[in-house]
Amino acid sequence: MTTRLNKFLSECGIASRRKAEEFIKEGRVAINGKTVVELFHTIEDDDVVELDGEKIKREKKVYFLLNKPRSVITSTNDEKNRKTVVDLIKTDKKIFPVGRLDYDTTGVLILTNDGEFANFLMHPKNNIPREYLAVLDKPINQEDKERLLKGITLDGKKSKFLKIFFPSKKSFAKLIVTTNEGRNHFVKNMFSALGYKVKALERLTYAGLQVDDLPAGTYRKLNNDEVRYIFEKYKR
Repeated sequence: MTTRLNKFLSECGIASRRKAEEFIKEGRVAINGKTVVELFHTIEDDDVVELDGEKIKREKKVYFLLNKPRSVITSTNDEKNRKTVVDLIKTDKKIFPVGRLDYDTTGVLILTNDGEFANFLMHPKNNIPREYLAVLDKPINQEDKERLLKGITLDGKKSKFLKIFFPSKKSFAKLIVTTNEGRNHFVKNMFSALGYKVKALERLTYAGLQVDDLPAGTYRKLNNDEVRYIFEKYKR
């Protein structure tokens, strides 16, 4: 089976396709002992690919859905030796989180060694939806709700929530928002721009995936059908 070189590197969990292209251009990649610098190269299943002189092994792809607890770092390691989301999952594969959740944010987080899948989920053009439950320091008024739906300027860019829903008619300080934005601190910054502080934030869904009855700090494996469904549903 023929595979483009940058896609192969991404699928092996080495880097995103874009980053893999940089590695190729820098002359760090070799096929069957010959360094390549052009992006058009493809490989066969029996080809030997090396990065910086080390052979790249085709690893089995794994996918985990974690209910991230508070006070855990969304990273593969931490310079302060704090617990990371990778520490919560038992696997012999080199996995990484797809995107970020803040230290105090909880909920749906995907971890994998599949760079292609991660890139697909994070790429802005695919408009992957996320739902968050936000608890504010005060009730939000109707005018501000409409502003967040119509769009405000955030970091020099027009930004908005796709939907806003109140799970309880008795509390307008607790709301569920839907967005396809992946920018860091996006939900918190949206509310902050209008004078609200987010006291608690939980990601309820990502690409339609939810943690259901998974207790905080636990996880389950995603099967190939679930991964394939996400590719098919959101591909552009």
